Amino acid sequence: MKLLLRILITSTLVMVISYLMKGVVVDEFSTALIVAIVLGLLNFFVKPVLVLFTLPVTVFTLGLFLLVINAIIILMCDHFVDGFDVNGFWTALFFSIILSLSQSLVYQLTGEGKQ
Repeated sequence: MKLLLRILITSTLVMVISYLMKGVVVDEFSTALIVAIVLGLLNFFVKPVLVLFTLPVTVFTLGLFLLVINAIIILMCDHFVDGFDVNGFWTALFFSIILSLSQSLVYQLTGEGKQ
């Protein structure tokens, strides 16, 4: 049940951010649901591999390179999901920062952050 709630929250945030942010287009809510699922899968399977391969750069930049990895994950999601379009790297970077911050805020407000 928690997983479904997280997917719904993420898809709603994706829709809201795409409405407010230039350069990010989501066709409809079902596309946002697919984006939320694909982002979850990419974060689960691909992100740990990317973090492992870029560990020296991540340590050298004191963790700031993780923002670049998040932008790459967003661009990969753009590649895999039809109806989801991100204009470029910088847009993906800002989208990932806004999505992460808003997810943290909403999860804290709804009590989802506590495990």
